Amino acid sequence: MVRRKRLFQPANSARILVGHRRSPASDYLLATILAFVAGAANAGGFFALGQYTSHMTGYLSQIPDHLVGGDLAIAGIAALAIGAFVAGAGFSSLLINWLRWRSGRRHYAAAIAVQGVFLLCFASGGLFTGPLGRLWALACLCFIMGMQNATITKISHARVRTTHATGMITDIGIELGRALCHRLWPGSGVRPDAVKLRILWTLVGAFLTGGIVGALGYATMGFLFSLPLAFILLGISVPALPAIKWRARGPRGGQS
Repeated sequence: MVRRKRLFQPANSARILVGHRRSPASDYLLATILAFVAGAANAGGFFALGQYTSHMTGYLSQIPDHLVGGDLAIAGIAALAIGAFVAGAGFSSLLINWLRWRSGRRHYAAAIAVQGVFLLCFASGGLFTGPLGRLWALACLCFIMGMQNATITKISHARVRTTHATGMITDIGIELGRALCHRLWPGSGVRPDAVKLRILWTLVGAFLTGGIVGALGYATMGFLFSLPLAFILLGISVPALPAIKWRARGPRGGQS
């Protein structure tokens, strides 16, 4: 009962969402929020830059296609997007593990807060009208996507990823196949995981909803629509930052 009351207090809710003591419910809620933000930012990247910024498979495919076609500029842009995504994922891992070693608590809050700050930087992309400004905005958004994907991967112990839906849709298909198998051959012992299926539908729905909201927002406000997305991430992370103890605890094993 006490914990339920604390959830209705914004600061306490944020600390629970990004705390080091995880529960399936907090993972589920945080993943839903991040999937919504990722969907909105991904749609925003298309409207603002003409590029989907969470699809590294597409960028990876562009490199050989355009290298063979002699379009080195587009191949270079694809390489920049992949590099920024990898850099974001690597930075997220570095930051989370460093804070885990330093304080052992709230180490996810800082990573999400940094993503919010970079979304604020992405909002400034509209101030640059030339090619360099667009490249800056593209790199920023890919860096954010890499950070977010790595953060939720670490938080959920690789159970969910929020910046792309291919894996989630594949898992939905697997569970639907298991459900059909159970219906056709009840004695087979194959059953769908109803809880997992519900979570997957929710995350895909959050990504899709975020995409619709982002498409509308960026179509009307341009880069400035990144501001409310940044405030969402900062709102769930900043209240937990004061709880971080910025001191080393000495050498410890393990990974986060």
